[in-house]
Amino acid sequence: MAEIPVYVFTGFMDSGKTSLIQETLFENGFGEDNERMLILSCEDGEEEYDEEGLKAIRASVVRLEKKEELTTQKLMELSEEYRPESVFIEYNGTWEASLLYDLPLPKDWVIVQSLATVDSTTFELYLSNMRSMMVEQFSHADVVIFNRCGDDTPRAKFRGSIKAVNRPAQIVYERTDGTIDEREEELPFDLNAPVIEISDADYALWFMDCMDHPKKYDGKTVHFLGLVYNPGDGKLKHGVIVPGRFAMTCCVEDITFLGMMCRTGQDNAPAHRSWIDLTARIKVEFTKEYKGKGPVLYPLEIKAAQKPEDELVYFS
Repeated sequence: MAEIPVYVFTGFMDSGKTSLIQETLFENGFGEDNERMLILSCEDGEEEYDEEGLKAIRASVVRLEKKEELTTQKLMELSEEYRPESVFIEYNGTWEASLLYDLPLPKDWVIVQSLATVDSTTFELYLSNMRSMMVEQFSHADVVIFNRCGDDTPRAKFRGSIKAVNRPAQIVYERTDGTIDEREEELPFDLNAPVIEISDADYALWFMDCMDHPKKYDGKTVHFLGLVYNPGDGKLKHGVIVPGRFAMTCCVEDITFLGMMCRTGQDNAPAHRSWIDLTARIKVEFTKEYKGKGPVLYPLEIKAAQKPEDELVYFS
């Protein structure tokens, strides 16, 4: 028997999951092959399914109102009853993501894509007040869709928040009229300055952008305050240090070090866990640590620095 593709849609209530599923089925040609499709709706938002229209393309809607209903046995029963050839799961934004992703699926059911919808007008508010719950929505997503975007939507800031917990995710910005905003994201620092000043507030965003788009920074000079990783245990080559910052991604338990390879060429390299004021030129080159090409810092000036009042940097 052929594999049955499963598409997962996550996001808070009223973030646009139902609309996206219906657009996908009605406008993207899923019904053209006359396949049986099953929609599992795990929450009841303002947008209602056009069940008559869906029936016309052989799509059935089943509602699972309680998370206790989301079991392997229940899914097996639905698979036998509806015999779907593709499945679309509208997941409840208040349920733990692990409940679904750790659940053994019926035979031949395979999650092939996860999409998260985010209302751009409430993203920062939810991220500030319900960070862990919000991160649940996009931590497993292949594609994160920010909808209801305007000209003043801080897309680069949003992108940094997503990439902090889900580096591979593709990010899409959708305007209020449903069209895709393909403009280049505006960054909070001047890429064309002789020396790009990276503040503590912008470090996490700059780091993610530099790691994702290193060619954009090739040959550029940057200046930032960094904490040195240089344990002296043979893990790094002679004359190599890793300056960076500890960043909080979703909560205190998820603090990670964002550091970049730096070739000092010095015998007296800065000590482990010392703070430095670093001005360096970036070169994109192959390193074993990156397992490929990536940005490497070449110091122009290294000065000892004082520990900042807040050692952490943030994505929002």
